[in-house]
Amino acid sequence: MHRRTFLRGSGGAIAGLTFAGAANAQGTTIRIGSDIPYRPFEYRTATGKLIGFDVDIAGAIFKGQLGDNYEFVQTSFDTIIPSLNNGNFRVIMSAMTITPERAKQVDFSDPYFTAYQTVLVLKNSGITKLQDLKGKTVAVQKGTTGEAAAQKLKKQFNGDLTVDSYDQIPDAFSALGNNQAAAVINDNTVNQAFAQQNNQVTLLKGKGAAERQGKKNAPQYLTLTVEEYGIAFRKNDDKLKKQVNGALSTIRKDGTYDKLYNKYFQASGGTTSG
Repeated sequence: MHRRTFLRGSGGAIAGLTFAGAANAQGTTIRIGSDIPYRPFEYRTATGKLIGFDVDIAGAIFKGQLGDNYEFVQTSFDTIIPSLNNGNFRVIMSAMTITPERAKQVDFSDPYFTAYQTVLVLKNSGITKLQDLKGKTVAVQKGTTGEAAAQKLKKQFNGDLTVDSYDQIPDAFSALGNNQAAAVINDNTVNQAFAQQNNQVTLLKGKGAAERQGKKNAPQYLTLTVEEYGIAFRKNDDKLKKQVNGALSTIRKDGTYDKLYNKYFQASGGTTSG
């Protein structure tokens, strides 16, 4: 999850739930499905402008490298793959983890971001280790790898964990703040972005999946998984996938990717992939 100011390429809201990026009027318009808001990947400012890491990366790829128009289409994450395959948009850019199950339904670009599932708790909750969640309720977003990680934890607890799934991640955060859940299990940079705005919450500490997999500079907080994000395409959209992979390679080599990454994640503990 990553991006910078000079390639933001995103405009305000238009046509209801569609957000257009500035681009060459003669180029193809690439419609991008995305679950909004999901800060810091895709979210709106107070004036309605769509910004975020995925938004800036889209600008760098589609406008900067391919010369195409692009627009974001707001879509629920739990239905985003069927919506792609139904032709509602051309690609998905929504902090989507590459998984074997999803790869049966869509094709993915080369990975462009490494993320971790993490546990966000209230500072005064008394929860200091994963085992403290036994018998409690955790909040997650529907259809995400955070939900899958919570269900796996429930099995580890022999069913002694309640998993409440919400349509959007802000609702899960609200459940934590209202003491309807003891924790939120979600992507590290998104949990961190919320923690930076709310000093009553913190990430659960401890060693986890990152250390077990030998990740360099593993985060100081507990990681339940190690994941890679990719841009999703309909099966057999091979030409566009090849073009996007080439563009990703170019923006890595020319420094654009690192500049965009540092804009959003320099101090957040996310890591680039590849």
